[in-house]
Amino acid sequence: MNHQIPTEQLLDLADRYGTPLFVYDAGIMKKQYDRLCNAFKGQRVKFNYACKALGNLNVMRLFKNMGTGLDTVSIEEVKLGLMAGFEPQEILFTPNCVDIGEIAEAVELGVRINIDNLSVLEQFGGRYGNSVPVCVRMNPHIMAGGHQKISTGHIDSKFGISIHQVRHLQRILKHYHIRVNGLHMHTGSDILDVDVFLRGAQILLDLAFEFSDLEYIDFGSGFKVPYRPGEKGTHVEELGEKMGAMFKDFCNQYGKELSLVFEPGKWLVSEAGYFLVKVNVIKHTTATVFAGVNSGFNHFIRPMFYDAYHHILNLSNPLGTERIYTVVGYICETDTFAWDRPLPEVREGDILCFLNAGAYLYSMASNYNARLKPAEVLLYGGTDYLISRRQTLDDLLATTLDCSKIFENQLYEH
Repeated sequence: MNHQIPTEQLLDLADRYGTPLFVYDAGIMKKQYDRLCNAFKGQRVKFNYACKALGNLNVMRLFKNMGTGLDTVSIEEVKLGLMAGFEPQEILFTPNCVDIGEIAEAVELGVRINIDNLSVLEQFGGRYGNSVPVCVRMNPHIMAGGHQKISTGHIDSKFGISIHQVRHLQRILKHYHIRVNGLHMHTGSDILDVDVFLRGAQILLDLAFEFSDLEYIDFGSGFKVPYRPGEKGTHVEELGEKMGAMFKDFCNQYGKELSLVFEPGKWLVSEAGYFLVKVNVIKHTTATVFAGVNSGFNHFIRPMFYDAYHHILNLSNPLGTERIYTVVGYICETDTFAWDRPLPEVREGDILCFLNAGAYLYSMASNYNARLKPAEVLLYGGTDYLISRRQTLDDLLATTLDCSKIFENQLYEH
């Protein structure tokens, strides 16, 4: 849980760009990336930024500049990655439950393909045989941690090919002469226990001996970042040391040095994000004091979707007497950011700041209640840049066609 931008600067940004407002600190993104690189120093390692966490084109360009590859899950993300300057072979496409036509489009674009479904793998083999190499996503059946909605490596998950289906997998590969050049797993987000992650990794490494043409093994990511004061994140230095030794031993046995791949998303951008809102009302009821702000789960869905905790700062009154508030939004539905949260006294007009606002917030934002999406600002090299302007009503109507003529002189009888 980083808080490195001075309060005065955040208040200035809120004043100049308006609220609600997303602010991202490129310096924290770079710091997180450097920490990963240092943790795996000396390894033949590649980090692919998981752009579903924060998909602004300029953020993708930032990570391209740092030297990452790109992890994508839709053909639209693939196309954005190419627009951001990534070479096709720097992009891994890992879709789930998509039509084979979307995968064929990705093949035409030249990106690397990762398949997690036996049915799709059969269709892929029927089209391409051994002419297009493929990575295979396995499900190790490991509960690696985190909320049930973001845990993807367990036995009931829709993601990946079960490790118990290896014989069927091998039949398909042999029949269609499919060339597998990569193995992949992703157990979900908020992995805290390094040893649990390593158990899943060992399952994948044991399986790798079944494939003779591997070039890389992708262990996904899901590294945990701290959200609460005093909370711990994934000890990536410990992971780097243990994983590095394990992977080196594997490569020696395999007889070939493979690339070690990870695809961090939240780890790189979560702590770099700040979300600024204005307090519209203070509402007292018989049981609760509500602080109602000018945003909602249409912009900031994680608390309602994942029961996620986000630390809140009162930028306008940081030294105020501490009181208990339930912070809510303006959406016409239960729309709560924080329940019974101690905060310095909150007044109407105050600016509140939510920390850890970089991952899975703007990228999951909607126009529910016909509300407009906020602007995004990137702090880079000491300067703030508007990287996505605030939406207007015209943006909201951009895809709506005027069919009013069909209703002229036609009245429905009740």
